[in-house]
Amino acid sequence: MTQVSMTVNGGAVVADVEPRTLLADFLRGEMQLTGTHLGCEQGVCGACTVVLDGRIQRSCITFAADCDGADVTTIEGFDDDPTMQELREAFSEHHALQCGFCTPGMLTTARDIVLRLGDIDERALREELSGNLCRCTGYVGIVAAVKKVAAGKKPDVAAAAAPVISRLDGPRSPPAPSSPQTNGPVTRTPVPAMAASVGESAGGTSIEERVRVAAPAEKVWSLLSDLQRVVPCVPGAEITSLDGEDLVGKVRIALGPIKVTFNGQAKVGMDTSKREGWLTGRGRDAGQGSSAEGSARWTVVADGASASVIAVVLTWKLSGPLAQFNRAGLVHDVVRRLAATFAENLEAAITGAAPPRRKALGGLGLIWSVIKARLFSGS
Repeated sequence: MTQVSMTVNGGAVVADVEPRTLLADFLRGEMQLTGTHLGCEQGVCGACTVVLDGRIQRSCITFAADCDGADVTTIEGFDDDPTMQELREAFSEHHALQCGFCTPGMLTTARDIVLRLGDIDERALREELSGNLCRCTGYVGIVAAVKKVAAGKKPDVAAAAAPVISRLDGPRSPPAPSSPQTNGPVTRTPVPAMAASVGESAGGTSIEERVRVAAPAEKVWSLLSDLQRVVPCVPGAEITSLDGEDLVGKVRIALGPIKVTFNGQAKVGMDTSKREGWLTGRGRDAGQGSSAEGSARWTVVADGASASVIAVVLTWKLSGPLAQFNRAGLVHDVVRRLAATFAENLEAAITGAAPPRRKALGGLGLIWSVIKARLFSGS
């Protein structure tokens, strides 16, 4: 892991990133700035365009580790920018967007054109915009919108390169992922720190997730302490043998054409007095050659008399064909869906009710539900 310090939308950010982490993945997955869209992921379409040290840059081909000390502005950082406000109004007036997927990158590029070049002819404008692809409008509305804003303006290179004025004080860390909503809005309950869990697998990826369960903490912990009962609540998971702290099991995952069954071993520990548990293990799929290792740590905290919150920290490292799905944003979304499914299965196990049919989701179902959510949310 490499520690980087950068300014994002006027606020100082300090974070640990893997050397291979791309700036687009860091912004979307860690900073949750999903206005930066990922399209071709080859630096061609321009949907991921941001401003880096005063110049527009493809964030999908830029390593986050190379941005140490840099100033980054995403589409979210232009809320109070007067030129961007003019562009937004002109885009709306000239119907310069349809699905909206290219729009954040297109607006970022358009702002740079207006400030850097001022009033230019249409041929030059189209050439400047050619690095941003749109598959809906045919560019007519986009060109008309940018022409309107650029009309009569003189180049202002200093304004184009100027960073966004900070409205934040002091450095901050990337925000924690939001909780899945299983039974209405989730109220975050203070949970004791679980510092030992993050980074236990060298070079791995970590995520913290909190799951609200509509059952008292003592009942939830009682079930979590019984691995033979709780493991079936995780889609695709199965215990083949359990001897004290030693567990042998398998996890079946289907991600598109890749279908794997991880067979592995793990060590499990419990602290009933703290309602805290932990697991470390590794596994391998003989067919595809993928392997995984990692750890989990969880704790249960009461959330009123009839509900509780399970806080889980997962750390893992993937290798082989399955590693291609280890994109930060996608993994976070899948983990949230998996956590929501697990919570509902857990509640059904506690109450004795039959779990809903959709709980039978396998890995492919989880991935597809995430893709559908992203398509409809536009992020």
